[in-house]
Amino acid sequence: MSDIQNVSLPFIPAGGLRELKRQSVPIQTEFPKTSFNELFEKEINKLRFSAHAQSRLTSRDLQLSEDDIQRIDSAVEKVQEKGGTETLVMLRDMAFVVSVPNKTVITAVQRTDAEPTVFTNIDSAVFA
Repeated sequence: MSDIQNVSLPFIPAGGLRELKRQSVPIQTEFPKTSFNELFEKEINKLRFSAHAQSRLTSRDLQLSEDDIQRIDSAVEKVQEKGGTETLVMLRDMAFVVSVPNKTVITAVQRTDAEPTVFTNIDSAVFA
């Protein structure tokens, strides 16, 4: 039997052992520069939308751009610094009730002149 890098082979490869040993090059793997913990923290701290908020966005045909989401997220961070827990975020003609500790949008409403809208159980409001 042939022995290559302490592994016994039941055959001699085509080209012989010298050719096989000459061609075996260690594989170099490129590891990401970001640690798992950094990636995990980034994902855990992202602004999320509850199923209820997602259905409200869809049913009310509200469209949010990446910039809109970033503005809401930034507003939530400011409220968190001030100690708020349930906040109303106003963005153009839309309003979002957000659970600050969970960074989760609970509901979304578009302003209409026909109906007055009352928000309860909030401790802060911010214009994004």
